[in-house]
Amino acid sequence: MVPPLMTDLIEIKKTARSEAKARRKVAKAAHPDAADSAMRHFLENVEITPGAVVSAYRPIFSELDVSPLMLALHERGVKLCVPVIDGADMPLSFRVWTPESTMIVGAFGAEIPEEAAETVPNLLIAPMLSFDRRIYRLGYGGGFYDRTLEKLRAAGGATAIGYAYAAQEVAEVPIEPTDQRLDGVVTEAGIIRVS
Repeated sequence: MVPPLMTDLIEIKKTARSEAKARRKVAKAAHPDAADSAMRHFLENVEITPGAVVSAYRPIFSELDVSPLMLALHERGVKLCVPVIDGADMPLSFRVWTPESTMIVGAFGAEIPEEAAETVPNLLIAPMLSFDRRIYRLGYGGGFYDRTLEKLRAAGGATAIGYAYAAQEVAEVPIEPTDQRLDGVVTEAGIIRVS
């Protein structure tokens, strides 16, 4: 049996996700140049150490398109990978990605490299439904990024930067103890960091 307070939080998050999906869809339609603007803010404000491995994502639904940033990082010689969902209640694994990678449809409809070496990222670029000034993110509810960040941070660290439309910011994301805080969020309007 789920405790009453947890049941309340499940319902609160469910409602927040529904509202966030609608808000993000409107933001995408209203900001056709957002991907290029966000890419510029990322490149100007996020330091990538030499030899770092960066995980990005293949956009689904109305997520802010990270593709221009991935191409720009690839052109700068940064090693890139994309997350792979291996199963429920598991952390993500990561496959090396290049623009030449043969892609197939993975879980939730996100593209993943068909055959590629696995790697471990130092920097994760995370999609989301919403975020707040505390730099917490609301995801789709699978807990994949939270489990992954907890594991990577326990093993020596990883930086996590959210990637979203500015309109996805909310006053407060509903959180629970397993939710992992990001290190910053890049939007088409700029970057927000942990204060």
